[in-house]
Amino acid sequence: MGKPIVTERMETISGIEKIPYLKIIKELSENRNVFKALLAPVGEELYLWKPNPQKWCLLEIVCHLYDIEREDFRLRTAHVLSSPTEPLPPIDPPGWVSSRAYIQQDYQDKLNDFLTERTQSVSWLQNLSNPAWENAYEHPKLGKITANMLLSNWLAHDYLHIRQITKLKYDYLRQLTHEDLGYAGNW
Repeated sequence: MGKPIVTERMETISGIEKIPYLKIIKELSENRNVFKALLAPVGEELYLWKPNPQKWCLLEIVCHLYDIEREDFRLRTAHVLSSPTEPLPPIDPPGWVSSRAYIQQDYQDKLNDFLTERTQSVSWLQNLSNPAWENAYEHPKLGKITANMLLSNWLAHDYLHIRQITKLKYDYLRQLTHEDLGYAGNW
């Protein structure tokens, strides 16, 4: 049959109306296609290109998206929903770049892995039954982290990387063509 239809429902947490969590889940689902469109039709020269050695190339961004999808947002959101008093699973996104040898990974495999993980994340989120979005973990440095905050930041993280990918492609075009791109508008 068809996929379940996501309808919007406003959640109220502590009497404060929040952005509908189902809208966020819908956006996460739609962003899968945004990432695919931005990242799928690129060659090796582009996915390995960096504007400078301190910045990430598309391959490193894709590896990061894959790891964060599995080990940060989905895992930590599930953790806060189910056992908010227990410490969060540790993560090390900056360290993973070298410890997991991002630059040596296969670009297309990692992109496909990320897109598969995103599909699984959205399915998991859509099938939650009465999630306790107000559940919170008290982080020693960051303070109160609610499941709702993690979900909202998951979507914000998408937007940050969509912007990063777009800027990298813009910089690559400028470097490739050696043209003034000001006619297109100001970045």
